[in-house]
Amino acid sequence: MSAQPVDPVGVRDPGEDPAAIFEMLPPPHRAQFRAEYDEALEAAHDLARFKQVQTLLRQWRLRAIAYARPGYEEAVQDALHERAEMFTRYTPPEWEGRV
Repeated sequence: MSAQPVDPVGVRDPGEDPAAIFEMLPPPHRAQFRAEYDEALEAAHDLARFKQVQTLLRQWRLRAIAYARPGYEEAVQDALHERAEMFTRYTPPEWEGRV
């Protein structure tokens, strides 16, 4: 008997692949990503602004991961409505009395 691969736990990382980021984004965010990406590509013709593409991909990669996490939209709504009781505050034991 051989071991079977385990399904990955959590959210997959699309890396800095624009197509993977686009696919991972919820549909309401795709148009904004596409517009910003196209603008960054246009700016990249000026070598001094080439890093703009890399920065944009890193930012949208993190957004895509955040948007894909279970409970993300609810957490945003809780924050917008100042429902702090929904958040759990963790203080490491060694920080007691310092925070």
